Amino acid sequence: MGFLEYQRATFAWKCSGLDAAGLQKTVGVSTMTLGGMLKHLAYYEDHWFSHRMCGNDRQPIWRDEYWDADPDWEWTTAAQDSPEELHALWQDAVSRSRDLLAATVAEAVLDQPARRSLPDGRTVSARWILVHMIEEYARHNGHADLIRESIDGLVGE
Repeated sequence: MGFLEYQRATFAWKCSGLDAAGLQKTVGVSTMTLGGMLKHLAYYEDHWFSHRMCGNDRQPIWRDEYWDADPDWEWTTAAQDSPEELHALWQDAVSRSRDLLAATVAEAVLDQPARRSLPDGRTVSARWILVHMIEEYARHNGHADLIRESIDGLVGE
């Protein structure tokens, strides 16, 4: 859990202090933005910890029809959201995920199967979800490093 918190803190730092233009900045031919990453990671926080691990319904913002119309919905619509909305969306999702994971750990059952299986029928454990989210953040923190450096030269962890 400490490694996930480290990755989250690194990501928060990379996205901090930027206005809408900064959150919409791209690098090279990529369409990836820090604002898009905030919305994408908010979705994955809810998807893995709440929806898959705990079996809860998705938050209303993550309705399936959005992705039916645009498979990159969270990425493309982030430009329409204010920096405050994007940060709040991500922070709220992280807060819910922390609570859900803490409750799971309190039961000492990280190896328990998730309540919702994957589309292919496999069922992963809470531990698998935790490790996967560390991987997801680490991957996007690499992207965030490049984007943030191109904005204002900020580098580091």
